Amino acid sequence: MAELAFQLLPAWRRAVLKVGSNLLAADGGGLTPAYARGLADFVAHSQAQGRELVLVSSGAVAAGRALLRARALPAGDLAERQALAALGQAPMIALWQSLSSRAVAQVLLTHDDLRNRRRYLNARATLRQLLAIEVLPVVNENDTVAVDELKLGDNDNLAAIVAALVDADLLLIASDIDALYNADPRRDSTAAPIPHVAEITPQVLAMAGGSGSAVGTGGMRTKLQAAQKAAAAGIATALFNGRDAATVQALGEGRLRGTLFTPAQSRMQARKYWLLHAPASAASIRVDAGAASALAGGGASLLPGGVVDVVGEFHRGDLVDVIDPSGRMVARGLTQYGAVDVRRMAGRHSRDIDGVLGYSYGPAVVHRDDLALTTV
Repeated sequence: MAELAFQLLPAWRRAVLKVGSNLLAADGGGLTPAYARGLADFVAHSQAQGRELVLVSSGAVAAGRALLRARALPAGDLAERQALAALGQAPMIALWQSLSSRAVAQVLLTHDDLRNRRRYLNARATLRQLLAIEVLPVVNENDTVAVDELKLGDNDNLAAIVAALVDADLLLIASDIDALYNADPRRDSTAAPIPHVAEITPQVLAMAGGSGSAVGTGGMRTKLQAAQKAAAAGIATALFNGRDAATVQALGEGRLRGTLFTPAQSRMQARKYWLLHAPASAASIRVDAGAASALAGGGASLLPGGVVDVVGEFHRGDLVDVIDPSGRMVARGLTQYGAVDVRRMAGRHSRDIDGVLGYSYGPAVVHRDDLALTTV
């Protein structure tokens, strides 16, 4: 079988690391730190360099099954699997906490949470805040209620959605296989690894073969789907063997032995293109000259102190235009507050938001990560 050489990882500041059941319950039994420890060391090393990571972890069902090993449960019974997921969540989080010097926070999500605008924004704000206070978020599907997601075993795709949710630069998928191969390496000794994929075509998807491990429910196809979703958001994906200590250690040195899926455009290009060209509401936020100048300089959020007026109606999470004193649109962005709230806080300091509204979604009306300038 052909050797797979190391290549450079893209530069990144924030990444999502997806770890599957095949690494956490490697022998088909309960959870083990055998491979998780090396991945946790990579996380700690990256954090020490000032980088941010969100962990998307499988393993709850496998952990629950191991706890009830004496009582064999029917593998195809969905209700039983949901019960196992509920039972296994605690030991799965406990494993990661035992391997992390930082506090670990569990975040349970379903695809429904991420399709609902308000819950999407709340999840986004929560994950951002956890990263800001240097906590390691461990995301998992809420398998106890997510019927379709549990049947699909879709933590790979969930990881891609989370990568877009937190504006990650890189999606890392730890698997029990070295890379994407042009054939199944477990059945074909001539199978060759593919170090780089520039576009996930139907031909590439056809290389996925069958399902994955005995303890997980995903496979290579879901990993390719995840890479495809990430690429659409301008995020690169690195697929690698999480069981290989040298491969995991090399990640901390910026080197990858695996398959790198590169997007056609950068994350910022993809997001800004969407912000600039997606249909906006008919409403707008008018700002003063100082706020317009700060936004034009780049890297600034729109704060309530710079808001002069609100035209029309919009809801939290809507895409709105930002207008300067001359009536020129200077930016477009996703608002953290509805029109009624923005009117009430206009001209006030960010620290006054909670006092004025009785609650706060953060200090910015439009966060800089959700803002695209139209004047540059």
